[in-house]
Amino acid sequence: MRFFRFFLTPALLSLVLVLASAADAGKETERIQNSTKVLKTFTEMDETIPQELLKQTEGIVVIPKLINAGFGIGGKRGKGIATVKLADGTWSNPVFITLTGGSIGFQIGVQAVDLVLIFKNKGVLTKVKNGDFTIGGDISASAGPVGRSSTASTDHSFEAEVYSYSRSKGLFAGISINGSNLAIDKTSLANFYGSGTTSQKVFETNKTASTAVVEFKSVLKGM
Repeated sequence: MRFFRFFLTPALLSLVLVLASAADAGKETERIQNSTKVLKTFTEMDETIPQELLKQTEGIVVIPKLINAGFGIGGKRGKGIATVKLADGTWSNPVFITLTGGSIGFQIGVQAVDLVLIFKNKGVLTKVKNGDFTIGGDISASAGPVGRSSTASTDHSFEAEVYSYSRSKGLFAGISINGSNLAIDKTSLANFYGSGTTSQKVFETNKTASTAVVEFKSVLKGM
């Protein structure tokens, strides 16, 4: 009896760890799937990200259901994914990120918004591996112009480094995320790609990681 207990206990512990890891990986897959839904919704809207801006895009961050809350002083918090365009024009595998921020001004209540950040320089995202950075502090940011053509934009030169877009309850518009902090979600990165995987390594490859990633890239390619 002691023999079975000796070997069974480690086996059960291993099984628990495997199941826990699978559950964690499931959360990351769900995040990718939700990000795909956000992009699909954006592409179906009449007022969306201008094509001229998309042509210049080298990096994209998608954050489904970003929590925007406040009572006088506001705050933002959300988890999403980031991807960059590779030299051959394809998109890298997604890196898991978090965004947090605050704002001062009259506001009250809690709102969940789908957020998309458009980066004109992928180097901004790939450098996050060395830590996090503040949008609007370390890099210039602007609420993005809407419209499928550049004629809908008030900033025809697209001089900002990052443009932000949000959607809430069917409404689509630019949103200010200045002062927000973007960081790599290292826990989710390890859960999905394996321990020891770095964001830099993920950003450098387009090798298919899962069905969810394939679908995400397919929608991104069609934008």
